[in-house]
Amino acid sequence: MVNSDFFKNLNKAQKEAVKHLDGPLLIVAGAGSGKTKVLTSRIANIIREKKAFPNQILAVTFTNKAASEMQSRVSNILGASAVGLSWLGTFHSICAKLLRKHASAINLNSNFTIIDTDDQIRLIKNICKAENVDVKQLAPKYILAIIDKWKNNGFYPYEVKINYKDIYEKMVLPIYKIYQQKLIDLNACDFGDLILHVVKVFEKNNEIRNLYAKNFKYILVDEYQDTNLIQSRWLNLLAEKNKNICCVGDDDQSIYSWRGAEIKNFLEFDKIYDNTKIIRLEQNYRSTQNILSVASNLISNNQNRLGKTLKTTMEDGELIKLNCFKNGKDEATGLSDEIEKIKKEYSYNKIAILVRAIFQTREFEERFLKIGIPYRILGGIKFYERAEVKDCVAYLRLIHQEKDDLAFERIVNNPKRSIGDSTIKTIHEYQKKYSLSLEACSKKMLQENLIKPKAKIGLLSFINLLTKWRNQSKIEKINHVKLLQIVLDESGYSSMLKNKKDLENENRLENIKELLSAMKEFDNLESFLEHVALATSIDQEWEGEKVNMMTMHASKGLEFDVIFLPGWEEGLFPNQKSIEEKGQKGLEEERRLAYVGITRAKKKAIISFSMNRFYQGDWIDSMASRFIDELPEKFLEKNSYFDENKDQGEDFEFNQDFDLEDNLRSPGWIRYQKRIK
Repeated sequence: MVNSDFFKNLNKAQKEAVKHLDGPLLIVAGAGSGKTKVLTSRIANIIREKKAFPNQILAVTFTNKAASEMQSRVSNILGASAVGLSWLGTFHSICAKLLRKHASAINLNSNFTIIDTDDQIRLIKNICKAENVDVKQLAPKYILAIIDKWKNNGFYPYEVKINYKDIYEKMVLPIYKIYQQKLIDLNACDFGDLILHVVKVFEKNNEIRNLYAKNFKYILVDEYQDTNLIQSRWLNLLAEKNKNICCVGDDDQSIYSWRGAEIKNFLEFDKIYDNTKIIRLEQNYRSTQNILSVASNLISNNQNRLGKTLKTTMEDGELIKLNCFKNGKDEATGLSDEIEKIKKEYSYNKIAILVRAIFQTREFEERFLKIGIPYRILGGIKFYERAEVKDCVAYLRLIHQEKDDLAFERIVNNPKRSIGDSTIKTIHEYQKKYSLSLEACSKKMLQENLIKPKAKIGLLSFINLLTKWRNQSKIEKINHVKLLQIVLDESGYSSMLKNKKDLENENRLENIKELLSAMKEFDNLESFLEHVALATSIDQEWEGEKVNMMTMHASKGLEFDVIFLPGWEEGLFPNQKSIEEKGQKGLEEERRLAYVGITRAKKKAIISFSMNRFYQGDWIDSMASRFIDELPEKFLEKNSYFDENKDQGEDFEFNQDFDLEDNLRSPGWIRYQKRIK
């Protein structure tokens, strides 16, 4: 008989999920519904009921943190009885364990090396060099992304069916063949191999597959909505004997398709496993009812979902604020003003700002630095510390001040100009003799023919460009924003990023565009550089509690008392590129992202948008996100801060006829007015 204490903290649906042990089970767990508690209680119940020994339970998570938490919770419930949960871990850790036992089946030794991303890139670069592949045209990271996609879909090189209209896939496949053979030769695996190899071993060797399929009497999977195709295949093979597979997740929080996650695994679970039991966990223990109502209404517009209705025992709480601002700068000001109002009630650590794209943090960082609100970037780097931003600033610093050796050293070979470490070392040695700046030393060494021929061409070109840019800045008086645009084009920095096709470089380009917008707020180059220097020094002085900034993607699994959701504008959110590339699927994933963002809030949620954005040095008209139309009005408090002469704390209807000059009204604002009237 199970100890009655075991279930005392579980609600009705949770108890049902814990007690239903036999057969396939899909637990649709809404945000904040206690899914980890259910999973751990279920493991404990299996052991208590003597349905299986601990080593006959396979429990799979996506992170080591989640696995450790699960192990700890089961141990707290069962004590010594929990010893022996040897198959509780991440997909990769469990597959690595399996693969070491059966490495010979795929021509590896059991002591194979698992290589990291840096090693992968190094190997790809070597292959590209040997095969005369231009890495400027085809970036190693992009090559790896395509290879990873193929592995996530379960394809060895000889199984890949390429899209012949995609020139990149045609170029990558031969590299994939060589890369995979190299890994075998090196007795090594990458992370994608760990699952792929095990699946191939299971599919080709019935004896090995049956050994584990029989042993694992119960299989439990966390965050099932984030699984990819090869992970799903692996689970199917292991579950084929006993059929006791329990998957927990939330289809409304499937936001990682760009990482290979396949929501179809979740939505079609009952088609894969006959006689599936579906249990919905709809009791939320995190948010107020108003927050849940807004989130639920929004996500109900998605067609591809199983559906659930979140409810809470908590009070209704405050209405969700929907704020409209004239521009992004005003939005940052309004947001900081709100934080100042609530900081006595909520500590900085319990406040978060969630953006769609990381470049959006810049305006908020600038505002916080100005008024002294400490902040941190979770899952990312602060704006002025991002590599591409530091590179741009270094170029500008060196143009402004030719004795800036630190800036010189950072960008002299960025992008690549055949100026290697040995050349830099030689210049440093020369500097010790003559006590000149690195740039001055470089000029003298070029005159004295002390630089090797290949490096000489690159260094001379760089020096000549610096001279040209300084003339443009100081003699021709070219605007500092225009100057950076010229520098990026003529140095080859822009083309370096544009030619390397991957998501990371796209983000870098967006950050540079945002930097150009930031620069326009300053009268000249000197004042901008001074601002950057002061901004980074102020930031270093902050200790203790800080406001959290992050992307919505990075916020998944976290919770905060107060959530700010700025930038809800068409094109920005939902993201235009996502819709263009994936159509309706892309739009629904963007909506799920909005749902994730709102449900991070425990007590207060503030959504905002601007009528104008400063982008790449120009004002663009914006329009409120279509998601705003999908928010139920009765749960909203609408505020407009468009009229600068109005009291910022005063609330009034969006469709109020403002007494403003026509030229202050953007087309985006006018369109929005028409929509809400």
